[in-house]
Amino acid sequence: MAVSALPQRALDLLVLKTLARGANHGYGILLHVHDASANLLRVEEGSLYPALHRLEQAGLLKAEWRTSENNRRAKYYTLTTKGRKQLAAEQRNWERVATGVSRVLQFS
Repeated sequence: MAVSALPQRALDLLVLKTLARGANHGYGILLHVHDASANLLRVEEGSLYPALHRLEQAGLLKAEWRTSENNRRAKYYTLTTKGRKQLAAEQRNWERVATGVSRVLQFS
């Protein structure tokens, strides 16, 4: 399933959670989400880069240009303190929503 099929807040959560592991560039974020989800989720570039820009504008991420592992210039993103707080809040919210949806689906 492409992540673009999920709500924007879900994509934001996946990006923030990925960057909690450390700095990464856009393509690295795409690969991590794909791999960590056992190939169930696929982030489209057309969704990811606007999300990164939006999160950076909101002060949740900071970015700097570096040389990637294959000697290309890439923009690396890291979480700010505000981003870490937002990640914790979004993760708690997602867990509540998932619990609620599960309960409705299990209701006879």
